[in-house]
Amino acid sequence: MLSCAYRLTAPRVFEPVQLELNASAGVVVRPTYLSVCNADIRYYQGSRSPQVLAKKLPMALIHEGIGVVVRDATGTFARGSRVVMVPNAPCETSDYIAENYLRSSKFCGSGFDGFMQELVVLPPERVVALPDSIPNEVAAFTELVSVAAHAVNRFDSIAHEKRDRIGVWGDGNLGFIVSLILKMRYPQAQICVYGRNEYKLNDFTFADETHLTYDAPGECTCDHAFECCGGDGSVAAIEQIIDAVRPEATVSLLGVSENPVPVNTRMMLEKGLRLFGSSRSGRADFVSVVEMYKQHPDMARYLESLIGGVFPVRSIADMCTAFEADLRKSAGKTIMKWDM
Repeated sequence: MLSCAYRLTAPRVFEPVQLELNASAGVVVRPTYLSVCNADIRYYQGSRSPQVLAKKLPMALIHEGIGVVVRDATGTFARGSRVVMVPNAPCETSDYIAENYLRSSKFCGSGFDGFMQELVVLPPERVVALPDSIPNEVAAFTELVSVAAHAVNRFDSIAHEKRDRIGVWGDGNLGFIVSLILKMRYPQAQICVYGRNEYKLNDFTFADETHLTYDAPGECTCDHAFECCGGDGSVAAIEQIIDAVRPEATVSLLGVSENPVPVNTRMMLEKGLRLFGSSRSGRADFVSVVEMYKQHPDMARYLESLIGGVFPVRSIADMCTAFEADLRKSAGKTIMKWDM
């Protein structure tokens, strides 16, 4: 079976390449809606290091997306089923290490071609059926929701049981989704969000409190905290979190930073804090998110507020238009209605 992948060959340059797919190897999916991630933008802009770009490119981008089953040699999915694609591709299993932390695992749009293709062949365990109730534009960034769900699930197994007040630092997409899942998981807890942009904080209508970071409450006010800033914002956020949490708090780190981030280990020791990192997700997290979609019908309404723009893509020029729009946006997710 022939297909075409649209690979980034250099910053801001996409080129088509024809591929021969083995349709008998799994589930053939035609991507329909794709979501642009900051990781994709770093490749597109060329802001990754020259060494990384030389190693990774050429490569098809995008690891957030849904599609329709065209053919399934395994008999798991019916033709026409709407599914979300799981980008993590483990090469081994472990009784102790989750699939997204195994160093041998590969990842679409990072270790190999992402979903910017006409057709994708995936093992059946890398495909999860979607409920009819979730809109395509929201379902497109289910991967990001699964990352947040994975972090909250890990927190649930690590943190002590006092969860009266949980702080979330970061007013972007990830901070929004983490806060929403926390409120759904712990409805009796106070979810307090700290960010730099008042216009973004205004969208956190489900949160109990929102604060600008320079006007945050003083020390020892949160039982636990999540850092969802990343980049340069991680430094100030982690510093403020260490001051703001109570002794023996658990702090979840999700923000991605290209450069090392200093941490006040002295105060960590004095307070007996637990800091743990969360990155990406696995199949189980996608399944749990789909269950959340079913159990919380209002979740889609909140997530829809994150949609920054939807761009029909029928050509390479359309791809560039969507990516350039994402570069200019002030907030939200850029969705490509993929028709290639």
